[in-house]
Amino acid sequence: MDYGGGYSTTSYGAQGGAGGGGFMGGSQGGSQGGAGKGTYGKDTLRPVTIKQILDAQQPHPDAEFKIDDVEITQITFVGQIRNISTQTTNITYKLDDGTGTVEAKQWIDADAGTSMDITSDGSVSKPKLVENEWARVWGRLKAFNNKRHVGVHVIRPITDKMDITYHLLEATYVHLYFTKGSLDTIKQENGTANGNQEVGYGGGGGDTSMNGLRIPNVSMNAKRVYQVLKESPQNNEGLHVQNIAALASMNVAEVLKAGDELLSHSMIFTTVDDNTWALLEF
Repeated sequence: MDYGGGYSTTSYGAQGGAGGGGFMGGSQGGSQGGAGKGTYGKDTLRPVTIKQILDAQQPHPDAEFKIDDVEITQITFVGQIRNISTQTTNITYKLDDGTGTVEAKQWIDADAGTSMDITSDGSVSKPKLVENEWARVWGRLKAFNNKRHVGVHVIRPITDKMDITYHLLEATYVHLYFTKGSLDTIKQENGTANGNQEVGYGGGGGDTSMNGLRIPNVSMNAKRVYQVLKESPQNNEGLHVQNIAALASMNVAEVLKAGDELLSHSMIFTTVDDNTWALLEF
């Protein structure tokens, strides 16, 4: 998927049939609401978490849902199957990904059947979905009687648990893209901000950044301790409080207080003991 401009365009699921659980192009209106009418030519497929699904905004009943103020059409998410309810016309899966719980409803197409896989010998097999196992869902967010669910185009069991981590990272990346901007934009903004700062850690002398990242506001003593740790020769164990006090011309009590401040901001960490510190590399 390409997140350079509009994350991704796809015709995935737009044709219904065997992969669509009975959804044919343009047939998702009616009692399910008119959202998405005429949008299949420009559908996007966005990775999301269940919390994002539950928090999605819908300006009015006929409008597309929005996440991060961006319209969504088709979505994909992962979740652990908590319950499977089979009825004559549909199968309802209750899924939980740790951020929330949502129902995914797959309509049964009597002619095409539910989603099938073609095996190496040419035979057809149905993916086995069981409770307490993880699955990936591709579908469309819907609202019916003020309750949200996902209309399933395809649902597949997850065989490699790394896919769960990959999906959550991908969903986070796309969320940050729409809320913070592209990675290139963030780097450019950080570079400009660092270039406009006074020389010194927050204006106190020395390098102003942590490997190009802007630093939080801390006290002047904390800045002095940080600069000593950054500029003084040391081994992998870092520097002891006594050494820092001598190099920074501060008393031990001041160094300890400054150290607590830097530790709270995750800018340094303890090594061989609580009074020996090193910079946390980013």
